[in-house]
Amino acid sequence: MSIDVLIVEDENKIARLLELELTHEGYSVSLADNGRDGLEKALKEEWGLIILDIMLPELNGIEVLRRLRKIDTQTPVIVLTARNTTPDKISGLDQGANDYMTKPFEIEELLARMRAALRNRPVDSSIKTASRELQISNLTVNKVSREIIRGGKRIVLTPKEYDLFLFLLENQNQVMSREQIINHVWGFDFVGDTNVVDVYIRYIRKKIDHDFDAHIIHTIRGVGYSVREMDS
Repeated sequence: MSIDVLIVEDENKIARLLELELTHEGYSVSLADNGRDGLEKALKEEWGLIILDIMLPELNGIEVLRRLRKIDTQTPVIVLTARNTTPDKISGLDQGANDYMTKPFEIEELLARMRAALRNRPVDSSIKTASRELQISNLTVNKVSREIIRGGKRIVLTPKEYDLFLFLLENQNQVMSREQIINHVWGFDFVGDTNVVDVYIRYIRKKIDHDFDAHIIHTIRGVGYSVREMDS
């Protein structure tokens, strides 16, 4: 059975060369030429290995890797960088890359590093599957499809509402301050009032808690918000 490899590379010549060489070696290859499409493909399907360029349009490779590793910690990732600098390599490894290659590189070395990464990958796919779902009470979130089901009812959140709720859910039973939520959901460079968090929490509550007796989103007065199993 061939191993599925995703190549996220915006330089067409390099992508095409890798596709030809890997196909010749017996791999099944798919391509993405920007970070946003690459992340979508990486999360939507199962991959034996991902080759990820750092310098990508729309979403850089480090950010793709960071978001991928929040959901999938198992798939081997080899990052490609045109910069032979230590910070780039450290950033990639810190975000969960298994290995890196500096351009230009010899295809034989890449193939050898791929084989090494594949040998070391976990064999228990149930760990990966479990990491893609979160549950609290009668609510389940599929982090791949972004589908939220509570009590058999499908709940639709906007992208920003989803990101905020997921952040609270991933840190359930902990109190997240408005500043922590702002930094994670809107980014450190956000300019505005932290009251935006309160506004979005109201939106989310109407969708998540309104039709249910047991509320899971709680306000911790003077501190922030928390997702918890039971009313306190």
